Parts: sequence; structure tokens; C-alpha cells
Amino acid sequence: MRGKPDDLFTLESALGAAGPDVVAQIRKVRHITFHSGGDTGASTDTKGKYRNEITVADQMTDDCRSNDPKTRPRFFYHLGDVVYNFCEPEYWYDQFYEPYRNYPAPIFAIAGNHDSFITHGTPAASYPLVTFSRNFCAEKPNITAEARSLHRTAMTQPGVYFALDAPFVRILGFFSNSLEDPGVISNQSKKWPAVPNHQLEFLEAQLQRIKTENYKGAVLLAVHHPPFTYSPKKEGKSAGGNHGPSTEMLHEIDQICDKVGIYPHAFLSGHAHNYQRFARAINFKGKEYEVPFVVCGDAGHNVNPIVHNAHGQQVPEPHFGTDVRYLDVKPAIDSKDLKLKKYADNRTSYGYLRITVSATQIAIGFHLVGVSSLAQSRFDLVTVDLESHRVVAN
Repeated sequence: MRGKPDDLFTLESALGAAGPDVVAQIRKVRHITFHSGGDTGASTDTKGKYRNEITVADQMTDDCRSNDPKTRPRFFYHLGDVVYNFCEPEYWYDQFYEPYRNYPAPIFAIAGNHDSFITHGTPAASYPLVTFSRNFCAEKPNITAEARSLHRTAMTQPGVYFALDAPFVRILGFFSNSLEDPGVISNQSKKWPAVPNHQLEFLEAQLQRIKTENYKGAVLLAVHHPPFTYSPKKEGKSAGGNHGPSTEMLHEIDQICDKVGIYPHAFLSGHAHNYQRFARAINFKGKEYEVPFVVCGDAGHNVNPIVHNAHGQQVPEPHFGTDVRYLDVKPAIDSKDLKLKKYADNRTSYGYLRITVSATQIAIGFHLVGVSSLAQSRFDLVTVDLESHRVVAN
């Protein structure tokens, strides 16, 4: 990451000359809306995968263009796995630039495991993070070779993990490395010796800045690998979905949050190829918080079922509101409850997040594609009061 651990990358600076006017418009209407989602890259046209990715991209683009210019979504925050299978330069045009050619706003991204895993024989100049950084972490806006004839410029974010500051919201984005599972943001006491601890320093510095500034906006933590994914208690991890939770990573995050005294209003993740929303109740510094953990890894690449049959036996799907406290195996804070509030995992459950933040609330909605109107497409919605960190009725 370029700069110091407590540096901010602002939406205003990303927009260049238009930045001051756009930020003034956002402040005038007293809220900001943006998109988010992960795992967009369609690596093959088998079973219509290209169509699925383009459908998601087109609906987000229509969402921007069909709304009042002053209140439309202002950016897309990508939760990782932009290009499959391994972020090869030759696939960027088909999997990123062409699908989003008409998206009329900046696109930010944290790197996922498919954006970073190095396959044997890959030359250093084509290492996945080199290509990812060329397209998202450029020193200046430019048209990269991957964009070919299109005119979307490379983003100028300071690294594969960074803090994005926009009116009413601050997003702390992390790179959870190249393993399929689990997600890793440190060497975890030298268990992963090739991974430095820079991101732990970054998290502490950013939280300390929020505390020192007495920042009143929404604080989101974004990481590709989800801290929680569903798995039945009796059947074990093998009966769950394709990707498991990253509890050690969450343990480290919780420790630093507890140390500084600041906890995010919500967590956003991708990686698991479906939609899942967990509600975690915690006692944090003597106050009861309700924290949504939202997984949106179905923005184009694939949709997988939330459970698989195990040992020849059919595993029942959970109901909405299932108690899953057994998944919170290593809390570093006082965790009171964890529920799987809602999920979408059938083969047509492609979608994206539409997030709106004001001075008092954050509303996170999950929208399915292929539905005629924005209101009808919304499958789920959770709203959190910023001051109390409590979920409010929608």
C-alpha cells in the first residue's frame, strides 16, 4: 500500500476534477448510495456464465442511469475475484472491461484469491497481483492494455487493501490472500510465514484515526473471505457450501477492535458463491451491538448451494433465522448470539448489494437480477442505526 497505514483514499480524489461537485451533490441530498458485490468474473461460457455476469453488470448500470443523477449510486465496491481463473491479463477485457463498459461511476476493488494465486510457470510480469495493481492501483489514470479500445481508466487506489473515505461512510478493505480457505491477513504467529502483518497495523491505525477524529459516519469492513459461512452443526464442515468461514482472521480483527474500542457497523464479503446474511449480537465496551455480516459472492461467476449432501444423506437447508452460534468458534470479544437471517442460493440467485448511508443510518439491500423494477428486485434489506449500532425495523 502506498502511504502510511492511517492514510485515506477519498472518493473526491478518485473522481478527479469532477470530485468537488459530486461530493457537494452527495452532501446536499444528505445520503450516498453505492453498489457492492464479489466474484464477478465469468471464466467460461459453459451454462451461460458470460450471460450471468453481464446481466448483473447491466442491472447495476441501469440502476445508475434510471435514477436522478443527484441520487444515483456513486461507485461500485468490488469484493474480490474480479477475473477468473487466475487474473490472467488476456481475460480482463472479457471479464471486467467489456461487462462494465457502460457503468458510469468509479469501480474500486480489493483483491480476492483468484486475483492473487500464482500458478506454476507464470512469468513475474504476469503475476496476478501485478496485473490487478496495474488496473486498480495505478499512480495516475490511464488506459491499460487490458482495457483495449475501451475508455475506462485504471483506478488509482493506493493498494490491494486500503481505506476509502466518502461522504457518510468509510470502508476499510482488506486483502485476504490467495488460499481457497481460509482468509489470511497476517502470518498468524508465523503459521503463514510469507504473509506480513502490515494489515493488522493498517487496521489498528485506521480504527485509531476513527476514534481520534470522533468520526460519526458508517464504518464498514470489507474482506474477500467471509468470517462466517453456513455449515450444519451436526453434519460438520463437509456438508456446508463450497467455502468455509475464516474464524482465525475474525479473531485477529476482533482483538484489534477491542483494543482500540471501535467496531464496524457491518462486514461485507464475497468468496462463497451465494448470498448469506448473518446477524451477530455482541457486548462491546458495555453496549449491545447488532452487526450484520453480509456475504455477496454471486455477482456473476457462479451460484452454489448453501449445503451439500453428505455421506449419501440429504442435508436439509436451514430456515431463515437459524441459530448458528456454533460457527462463532473463537470470539475475541463478548459474542452473545449469531443467526443466519437470510440467504439465496438457487441457480438463478445472481445479484448485488445496493447500500445507502445517511448521517444516521446504513441500509444494505441485496437485489436479484432479472426482475423488472428496483423495488421488486430487492430480496433482503437490513438497516443499522449508526449511533447505537442496533438494527432498526425496515
